[in-house]
Amino acid sequence: MRIICTLLLLVASISLFAESNIVDTAKYNFFPTEEEDSAIASSTHEKPSTYIKLPENLPSRWGFAVMAMPGNVVGPDKWSREWLQKHRTFSLAGELRYTPQPSDGDNFATDYNYPTFSIGFRYSFNHGTELQRIEKDYNSVLGDVATLYGKFSRPFWRNRHFEFAYYIGTGIGYSHKKYNKTDEVNNEFIGSIWNIYFTAGLTATYKIDREWSILAGVDFSHHSNGALYRPNKGTNYISPLVGVAYTPTSEKEHIIKDKPVLTPVDYSKGMFLEFSLGAGAKTLLEDWQYTQYSISPDDPRYHTTKFSVYGTYSLQSALLYRYARRWASGLSLDIFYSDYASKIKYIDDIQGRKDEKHSPWSVGLALKHEVYYGRFSARLGIGAYVYRHMGYAARHSEGPQWLYERIGLFYSIPALHGAAFGFNVLAHATKADFTELVISYPIKL
Repeated sequence: MRIICTLLLLVASISLFAESNIVDTAKYNFFPTEEEDSAIASSTHEKPSTYIKLPENLPSRWGFAVMAMPGNVVGPDKWSREWLQKHRTFSLAGELRYTPQPSDGDNFATDYNYPTFSIGFRYSFNHGTELQRIEKDYNSVLGDVATLYGKFSRPFWRNRHFEFAYYIGTGIGYSHKKYNKTDEVNNEFIGSIWNIYFTAGLTATYKIDREWSILAGVDFSHHSNGALYRPNKGTNYISPLVGVAYTPTSEKEHIIKDKPVLTPVDYSKGMFLEFSLGAGAKTLLEDWQYTQYSISPDDPRYHTTKFSVYGTYSLQSALLYRYARRWASGLSLDIFYSDYASKIKYIDDIQGRKDEKHSPWSVGLALKHEVYYGRFSARLGIGAYVYRHMGYAARHSEGPQWLYERIGLFYSIPALHGAAFGFNVLAHATKADFTELVISYPIKL
């Protein structure tokens, strides 16, 4: 998680300044129903009034790509970087790709310069990565990981032969190995078989002919369990990327060029309130540190692989401004309730830290940014606590714990007038603290 927020901010900056052909359309409701969608599409079809210049070398709707990524595993902090004895990794990936076309009449596709959506499978060969955390007569070998993922690739410049793009993606990974105290006690990177996957990167594509292209770039990928189990430092991969892509013949440019773009769904600018309720789960960093480093090796809990899962709950009240079809930004008041405060107090007390303060309630203020594509939205928040008392580790472990970051993916349901369902991962100093399921509802002002 340590590099993820930096990458997301970089991606947002590229999005803001990248070239795009934004269509200036009529203003409609913030979150139209399916009936309103039909009425908008009908009225726009009868009176088309907007024209755009289309890309010269747009990929066809369907295609595929295969890629190779020889790279390194990077430790998320100074301790894990010291444990890495070997850090080589190699990944292969295959993707089925879909690119919307101008004749679809999708203004989001136009705004994003006709992006590509992918479903992919990645296999990471990690037997070249070895760790030595404590004095043992062996090194722990990081397990291979198989990952199923979805990806969004947004071109920010293209001509007849070249295309430059950034991408982000997420998915689920299955690790062949995880931490255990028998033969994987050095592996503090991966603590569970199933893990959340995140990727981001930059690519350059050269079109050889109408169907085949070669591509190169740089890829960052991350596996961790979102604090749903311990250990959870996570695995970060940084790799060069090379590959080949196949896209069959695209729509004929002379037929679609300079035709009006229909608008089946649109959104108006303005302020709105967004209320969100979240319920999540986590294991405790304090529990991990206590059983790994603070108790006697004779204690049966020493180097345990069993950790209790605790609940956490949140309420967000955000004031946002929708200043473009793609983006909304604003401020959020965040209230948290954590039912594990008493457990943290118990761990602090038995270690002689009886002066520490503990409360299940926390309050924070955050900058919030949302990125939209149709019914989907990605959300990023960066905040600071104005009230939080979570004991010793919250003030001293793994970076400044008064800062927090939220990253999530949501889908709004037309029949519920914009109510959205999704998930967030909340992190401290870019290290996951808990994962939550969230329902949110917008109210236009």
